[in-house]
Amino acid sequence: MRLEHDMLGDMRLDDEVYYGIYTARALQNFPITGVPIHRELADALVTVKKAAALANRAIGALEGKKADAVIVACDEILAGALRDQFVVDCMAGGAGTSANMNVNEVIANRAIELLGGSKGDYAVIHPLDHVNRHQSTNDVFPTALRIAVIRLLKRVSDCFAELQSALQEKEEVFAGVLKLGRTQLADAVPVTLGQEFGAWAQAVSRDRWRLYKAEERLRQVNIGGTAVGTGLDAPREYIFNVIERLRELTGLGLARAEYMMDPTQNADVFAEVSGFLKAAAVNLTKLSGDLRLLSSGPAGGIGEIMLPAVQAGSSIMPGKVNPVMAEAVSQAAFQVMACDTAVTLAAASGQLELNAFLPLMAKNLFEMLDILNGVLPLFTQRCVKGITANEQVCLRNLEASLALVTALVPCIGYDKACEVAAGCRQTGMSVRDAVLAQGLMSAERLDAIFTPQRLTSPSASVERGSEHAEHE
Repeated sequence: MRLEHDMLGDMRLDDEVYYGIYTARALQNFPITGVPIHRELADALVTVKKAAALANRAIGALEGKKADAVIVACDEILAGALRDQFVVDCMAGGAGTSANMNVNEVIANRAIELLGGSKGDYAVIHPLDHVNRHQSTNDVFPTALRIAVIRLLKRVSDCFAELQSALQEKEEVFAGVLKLGRTQLADAVPVTLGQEFGAWAQAVSRDRWRLYKAEERLRQVNIGGTAVGTGLDAPREYIFNVIERLRELTGLGLARAEYMMDPTQNADVFAEVSGFLKAAAVNLTKLSGDLRLLSSGPAGGIGEIMLPAVQAGSSIMPGKVNPVMAEAVSQAAFQVMACDTAVTLAAASGQLELNAFLPLMAKNLFEMLDILNGVLPLFTQRCVKGITANEQVCLRNLEASLALVTALVPCIGYDKACEVAAGCRQTGMSVRDAVLAQGLMSAERLDAIFTPQRLTSPSASVERGSEHAEHE
């Protein structure tokens, strides 16, 4: 055991642990979720520490051997070492101070070992005087959070790109499958199955673009602003140097915020990103719901498409197959929407020069991103890519409805079309048979109108307008 001291007194720590007394107190104070800070956040915090050590060494604010030890310790951690030492609960209070100190202490104690000392000998490397030099939790944590979110956003954006591509492939494959459109769950005018997939692809494309563009806001960081964004205790040369180092280490287009008090106290950028993720969840819910509806049955539902059968659906009903992948993405989307509420409330609850609820925002943002990164590839590969069309059902549903009569309005007029529809309801005849029976149009003209191209494109209506004039 080793003895460590802080302003509250002494505490004994196991010799094996690399964290120190501040982290140990956080473990006592915040046994809340049992979930430590996200790995991406831990990596980003360590990267900020490495950038600070490089900058401080460059300006002569940190002696060479000490800086080198800190840098090597950071490199080891980023390579995968000491992961189990980042133990602070993700819901710890203190605006991220506990997480920042956890990282400071682990880096310091590993650096001490590298210099031949024993853990806890902070005269060699001090968590605050050396690892945290010219920094505050209030500029380190928001900066690290931005870096981590950008990295995860890139992955989510790629997942949406794959889903968009899969939907567009189906749009092309199903371009000639004519089917019944529906508005308010009631029969509407004809569409192609490909057009439905194309509309879903457009929605996903917007999600992908929004998430891609969100990176622009997140690139503005407040590292160097220290406690409240004024840069107190941080030399100007350090402030300019550390952002350059951080840009090099991350490969991201990071930039120092022009007014560093802004990102120190305002967290609306995280609410914005969360809102984009929520909007994506809305579209995923709509898409998955539509797929479940169109594949319903198959005998007692719509049954116009078939989703891949990935597992048996019932423990009591033999042969039943359920749309489990669509259900999974719906559940994931619901949870994303719930997380957005927490981020929104936390971002709105900051006071004056700091938002104390960044840990809550971080937890929920990472949960949203992890969920989407997990479910989207599964949904794309195990559901969307394997969807097939039941063309016979599509055609049967279309012909059994009155939807086709709308296409005849430019030719026979609205009132006559209403008469046809009423006759179909009374007799059970199809629209085609009713029109032929009443001698309103020839079979050839009907064949020319009732094609996928003419029924589902605006140009067809213009052409039929001239036919209406001739009929009159």
